[in-house]
Amino acid sequence: MTSDQLRAFLLVAQEGRFSTAARGLGLSQSGLSRQLQSLETELGTRLLVRTPTGAVLTDAGERFLPHARRALDAMAAGTAELEQLSGTPRGPMALGALHTVGVYLLPDLLVEFARAHPEVRLRLRESLAAELEEGVSRGVLDLAILSLPIRRADLVAQKLWEEPLVLAVPKGHPLTRLGRPVALAEVVEEPWVIIPGMAGTRALEAACEARGVTPRVALETDNSEAMRRMVARGLGVALVPELMTRDRQSRDFDVVPVAPGGPRRQVALVHRGEGYLTAAARAFKEFIVEHLRKQRRRS
Repeated sequence: MTSDQLRAFLLVAQEGRFSTAARGLGLSQSGLSRQLQSLETELGTRLLVRTPTGAVLTDAGERFLPHARRALDAMAAGTAELEQLSGTPRGPMALGALHTVGVYLLPDLLVEFARAHPEVRLRLRESLAAELEEGVSRGVLDLAILSLPIRRADLVAQKLWEEPLVLAVPKGHPLTRLGRPVALAEVVEEPWVIIPGMAGTRALEAACEARGVTPRVALETDNSEAMRRMVARGLGVALVPELMTRDRQSRDFDVVPVAPGGPRRQVALVHRGEGYLTAAARAFKEFIVEHLRKQRRRS
């Protein structure tokens, strides 16, 4: 029985789909199936059954699930202690992040981290906050960067930054020509491009409810880059984190500030506690905190 087999089992149990779990592990579906078949052969029983709607745990799988989590936790704790002895962070480190963070913050940061810690094998998974929380809680992710508040009491959150939400609008949009911040109540009847569950979408829904109107959703997507491109092409407007707007040179949309008192988001680094962090995860935690501190001093 190997840690790779246990991780494969836990991720399929979490995602409920072989295709999603395979992408998360960087495997082909056939490679993932071989891992699980080897584990089932080792245990002498079926753990998962494929159905038309996804993968379902058998009774044996349900019983084995908490033991698999504890086994991986124990291995991670032991590995972390040995890594501390060597003083060199190494091995795999699974990081989860919101789409906006993965696209607009992490590319440069992860390049710097990889140069500083070449023996760490990085794996990045982008998703929505609730799914990232679940991944950290189950031990599939070592760390996650997501928006507060977190819902699970078993997780620890360290706030990284806070930022306003702003309006992204097509270039030349009438809102740009106002030359002033706007209140959400002024723009609720615009056509919107949204990501369900995103902080901006929740703020829009609250503003619409206060006005007694239904949001005019031009497009619903699950990807921040798709949102940006659709706004740039004139499909609608979007309420986005300021992080998405900082690269002025490549920005292909206009930005309209929201009036004081408008929505903001707090972004935090989430994990299960210091005792669960491997040396690689601890190194990344220290790295991102220091990186953001330097960034604030420069700005």
